[in-house]
Amino acid sequence: MTKVYGCPVEVTLDVLGGKWKTVILRYLSNRALRYSQLQQRMPNITQRMLTLQLKELEEDGLIQRVVFEERIKRVEYSLTEYGKSVEPILELMCEWGKQRMREFNLQVRTMGTSGG
Repeated sequence: MTKVYGCPVEVTLDVLGGKWKTVILRYLSNRALRYSQLQQRMPNITQRMLTLQLKELEEDGLIQRVVFEERIKRVEYSLTEYGKSVEPILELMCEWGKQRMREFNLQVRTMGTSGG
């Protein structure tokens, strides 16, 4: 059954909506990351929620999960070409957030990474 949407913003939010998906995509816009690296950058997300969000982003074609069969199996997540099309939206959201931080004197936790 095909979904019927009220407007294009609803379509966008259907794919990118929620607290964590855009944050995950923003971190992956710089480079491929392992699951543990994403967890470190997002200490307030539960393991279950991170796993669910990664699965949904993969199903929607925005990220890819690559398994490296090495001595110790390694899994990395990265943006697909389609996922890279979201980067301009994420950049605008980031700039809007920075402006709001300045206006309201808000602070962001820093970890020495440029993801937000």
